[in-house]
Amino acid sequence: MTPRVGRRSLLGLAAGASAVLAGCSDPVPPPPGTRTLTYGDADPQFAELSRPEGPSRGVVVVLHGGFWLAQYGVELGRPLATDLVARGWTVLDVEYRRVGNGGGVPETLDDVSAALDLLAGADVDTGTVVALGHSAGGQLAAWAAGRTRLTRWARATVAVTHVVSQAGVLDLRAAADADLGGGAVRGFLGGGPDEVPGAYALADPAAQVPLEVPVWCVHGEIDDTVPVAQSRSYVDAARAAGGTAELVLVPGGHLRQIDTGSQAWARTRGILDGIAPLPAS
Repeated sequence: MTPRVGRRSLLGLAAGASAVLAGCSDPVPPPPGTRTLTYGDADPQFAELSRPEGPSRGVVVVLHGGFWLAQYGVELGRPLATDLVARGWTVLDVEYRRVGNGGGVPETLDDVSAALDLLAGADVDTGTVVALGHSAGGQLAAWAAGRTRLTRWARATVAVTHVVSQAGVLDLRAAADADLGGGAVRGFLGGGPDEVPGAYALADPAAQVPLEVPVWCVHGEIDDTVPVAQSRSYVDAARAAGGTAELVLVPGGHLRQIDTGSQAWARTRGILDGIAPLPAS
């Protein structure tokens, strides 16, 4: 099922992404020395593994956004990967099937889980694995941290130890009701909550609280693409259920989160520094 994406939503995302990536080549290059790892036969089933020059602080798994649509790909995460590698992180920038190239529920979820499990054979320390996702990627990041509770992914081998959601779509039922992305939520899940309740039960982070790992929900104060209520309600529900979750409000709107020169990104870097401090120089 192809989502009905409102023209204003699509144009706004495209314009914003272009502004964030201004000055970069097309396609945006990954960090130097990046290895491409595959986890399936479909074209989007790959991930880009980048390592720092010195000791690694841990792994950040970057899950790009774009309302799960095929128009938006792994290049959205590459500026973040470049910045993080320079700061001592190993980065796995994940591509996955999206709506329009074979994705949806459960296929996109299968891909994210399989991509994470690539780390088990990649000669990296998986003691610290931070799932970092923007927008739809925030949904995927939070979902990945709880995926082994679900029968389909119970044998996943690499655990997420921390979640950082940037303007994440964390309550899929509310997002579908609000028509976020102009139909993209229903397209990703195959229908509305009453039509495909099983898909929502599998994919909705709000249905999985509390996670067993800490979650930071970083959200722009003036985000008009994914409203801050998505993060606020998730944090409230997680805390009420005994989980560890924090709402972090930052200046700006939706796409400032993935602008590596922004205050919003600086705040996310600060969270990562708290998870694994920079080594003393």
